[in-house]
Amino acid sequence: MKQTKFLVGAATAAHQVEGNNKKSDYWAMEQLPGSNFSEPSLDAADHYHRYKEDLQLLADTGANAYRFSIEWARIEPQKGVYDETEIAHYREVLLTCHQLNLTPIVTLHHFTSPKWLITEGGWEAQTTIAYFRQYAQLIAERLGDLIPYVCTINEANMGKQIRKLIEGMQAAAQQAPEAATEEKTADLQIGLNELQANDERAIFNQGLADSFEIAPDKIQTFLAPRSEAGEAIIMACHQAAREAFKAIHPETQVGITFSLYDHQALPGAEALAEAGQQADFLDYLPYLEADDFLGVQNYTRKIHALPGQAVPEEPTRMTKMGYEFYPEALGNVLQAVAKQWHKPILVTENGVATDNDAERIEFMARAIEGVAQAKAAGVPVIGYCYWSLLDNFEWQLGYAQTFGLIAVDRKTQTRYPKESLAYLHQIVEKMQNS
Repeated sequence: MKQTKFLVGAATAAHQVEGNNKKSDYWAMEQLPGSNFSEPSLDAADHYHRYKEDLQLLADTGANAYRFSIEWARIEPQKGVYDETEIAHYREVLLTCHQLNLTPIVTLHHFTSPKWLITEGGWEAQTTIAYFRQYAQLIAERLGDLIPYVCTINEANMGKQIRKLIEGMQAAAQQAPEAATEEKTADLQIGLNELQANDERAIFNQGLADSFEIAPDKIQTFLAPRSEAGEAIIMACHQAAREAFKAIHPETQVGITFSLYDHQALPGAEALAEAGQQADFLDYLPYLEADDFLGVQNYTRKIHALPGQAVPEEPTRMTKMGYEFYPEALGNVLQAVAKQWHKPILVTENGVATDNDAERIEFMARAIEGVAQAKAAGVPVIGYCYWSLLDNFEWQLGYAQTFGLIAVDRKTQTRYPKESLAYLHQIVEKMQNS
């Protein structure tokens, strides 16, 4: 496929915007007593019914791309049972994209899974590889003629990042029990609450066991801490989906996305930054050799220091998610990735949670400047998708995190486009003329 225009658009994920994803594992977890979700997703932004309105607002800016996910739990609500109504729904979404000249960038799996998959062992079970291949093949057969870009799995490295965070918390608890609760899940590029107290966790785990009819320690959702065997299963799922799609639509560009930090080091801590880059990205390169592009997702940087090394005290702007406000991270990540990856790169997520839309526009302007600099330096970046199109359900943090270019009154589902949505037009002009 020949890339003719730089892709500029916005991204969403099905569970975070569609609403009523009742056959998924996350819907089940949100409803449980003792759940560490701040609130359930419920109707979300009702994008399931209002996607035409939302996509028109995006297209009106001059944007030419829309990244979204197809919800596996809707397509296959029971193992081996496919819902024709849902397949037809996503076909209509794809057709709408094409009618509005929005290039669809489709993600096959964005964190949520069919509830039945978890009862079968989830993302630590070898059987999931065949199940995911069958799902990818179905999408290719029924919808692939309308899909030019496929991201098989969103943030395939997130389970590893969660495991490392928990290991760090456990180590801190052993060294200084009174300080163990100070570890922050803001160190992850996803909306997770702090770990629950033991009594809350026990109630939640029992609810999980009852809901999934499986022992709590056997429940392996996509965002559970992942073993090395689970890492291999994730990447085998990616390869299986890629093969399935390419067998039917060889022209479709297939890739995967990763959560990537701008790893920086204070003097002497360079090896720590290199280890972070190795774990987040470089370890996965052998699995990506046949991919067509790489999806890069970045929100901030991570500064590495030696134990006891003082981090310079400077006034630091923070986002609502608790991240450092550092838009330059994206350009740095692109240049770092390009040292080892020489195929096309697509920025599949980059954004900021803030109630100040002027701050959002500033973030976008500074981030896209880094993209432009990387492109001018020869980095093969082909597109930029802001996260997210709509104020959405940010996982365990609920609806308080406002990333969107469009605000949503969830009582009436009325859309209120922000000035930052119109700013996409300037990004289009800047990147397509660069």
